[in-house]
Amino acid sequence: MSDYVAPVQDMLFTMQELAGLADVGKLPGWEEIGADLAEAVLDEAGRFAGEVLSPLNVVGDREGSRLVDGKVALPTGFAEAYRQFVDAGWSGIAAPAEFGGQELPQVLAKPVTEMWSSANLSFSLCPMLTQGALKALLHHGSVDQQNAYLAKLVSGEWTGTMNLTEPQAGSDLAAVRSRAVPEGDHYRLFGSKIFITWGDHELTDNIVHLVLARLPDAPSGVKGISLFVAPKYLLNADGTAGARNDIQCVSLEHKLGIHASPTAVLAFGEKEGAIGYLVGEPNCGLEYMFTMMNHARLGVGLEGVAIAERAYQQARDYARERVQGRAAGHDSAGPIIRHADVRRMLLTMRAQTEAARAIAYVTASYMDLAERHPEEAERQRYQAVVELMTPVVKGWCTEMSQEVTSLGVQVHGGMGFIEETGAAQHMRDARIITIYEGTTGIQANDLLGRKTLREQGRTLRLVIDEMRADCARAHAVGGEHSRQLVSTLEAAIQSLETATAYLLQVGGEAPLHALAGAVPYLMLVGTVFGGWQMLRAASAAQARIAAGEGTPFHRAKIDTALFYATHILPRAAMNAEVVCHGAAATLAFEESEF
Repeated sequence: MSDYVAPVQDMLFTMQELAGLADVGKLPGWEEIGADLAEAVLDEAGRFAGEVLSPLNVVGDREGSRLVDGKVALPTGFAEAYRQFVDAGWSGIAAPAEFGGQELPQVLAKPVTEMWSSANLSFSLCPMLTQGALKALLHHGSVDQQNAYLAKLVSGEWTGTMNLTEPQAGSDLAAVRSRAVPEGDHYRLFGSKIFITWGDHELTDNIVHLVLARLPDAPSGVKGISLFVAPKYLLNADGTAGARNDIQCVSLEHKLGIHASPTAVLAFGEKEGAIGYLVGEPNCGLEYMFTMMNHARLGVGLEGVAIAERAYQQARDYARERVQGRAAGHDSAGPIIRHADVRRMLLTMRAQTEAARAIAYVTASYMDLAERHPEEAERQRYQAVVELMTPVVKGWCTEMSQEVTSLGVQVHGGMGFIEETGAAQHMRDARIITIYEGTTGIQANDLLGRKTLREQGRTLRLVIDEMRADCARAHAVGGEHSRQLVSTLEAAIQSLETATAYLLQVGGEAPLHALAGAVPYLMLVGTVFGGWQMLRAASAAQARIAAGEGTPFHRAKIDTALFYATHILPRAAMNAEVVCHGAAATLAFEESEF
């Protein structure tokens, strides 16, 4: 089992050359953000991830979290690691300075969170959910609620959760039945919530639950859902944790992966009712929760990058050491990395991971520009791209991780199927990330319906214009590599345009035919966006080489981009074909025929 080593060089390259770190450093309040600071932060975060969190990954998988006498017992070492995490200030790196955070831009914070997820996905889910709760209260909570909870969430003294799912209400939140009964300045909550990530534990003095529930006079459906904040322990007058609220952890789920993360079934109001406080306006809960969910969708997409990176590192290291067979062109047995198919698998893992990292980091930088660009029109433009990219980051990056972690097992051969090597854990852990925070199908429907059909592809066309401009710049540089990269990307862009035109045509008149192609369309968009970023990476690397600053890292960037162009980008044409011609076969089956 290999150790995790944060890919700081690739992260810095992606941040600087592709995600526009320098442009973010020109925004108001972030003038001190630059390459030197980014490198210092990533180096220290990488050390913490490799030395503290990574060794606990297999421990957490084997021991898991357990419910003992009504309390959650975490795996060995997790409590100590969390204390170190909090003491080092990592919990508040992107949080507002007003509440004690460091307020770093997303383009720097997201690579750090990638490290936590690579090193120990189960551990990383706790601070990710806390950051989501923080954002929801920051945007929608009252001043009193912000003063009561935000500083504690920022510091990591308390953690946060979001409570959406119920036994009968998974993705369909219109079916939520939890009740909120008014009582003076608060409400009494009654209901059951399932699949609550880090829903209970003893790491901190309190847990801040954000809960969806219905008021007695609420309209039916999603328009009747309100959002409440309900702490595990009610607050004393001085703001400290006091008496236990009527919230009980009934059980912990037994899962395929992420065993160390306590996924709780929570009962609200088994006795007198859990005390909760309304966040914002009544019946606006789903709108408010989307603030938290969108943060989580981007975070989960980055988890796809993170676990793919971890799986690649382990497979690469194993392939370098495992001696098996004599590869063509060699006189004796040697490491399996010499075999052509092993190289193909490793490069498939590497190329897609680097492409996904670039997509995620570029989206993070657009988030920063959408927040602080001095011109309103530019803020709106960047925000539109962020909204377009969010389902792609979540959907494509997590689907990519399924392939990459599976290949990681394959590279190990029979040993990959043995738990002791650790390759299987990455595959098991990754399996959930295409499901939670909205399945791939939900992300695809969002990309198709809200982000493409509703605005008639306007934002996507703007992005395509940028892609074509980058193709033109790379073509002007010349050289065999540039020509090949440009040629394959332009063909993929054409496939994307063809599929988009078809969907715009049938979206109104035959919506089922459009929806039947939604996931292939998402995979098409992600594949093309990845090819775009790989072209940009290769162009930046070539510029360094031409300037006499090239290193083996930059040559490998070009080679990886070429592999992506020849092995991954051709999938664009296949997905476009499915989008344009596959709906009839999908819809032909009667329900009884399945």
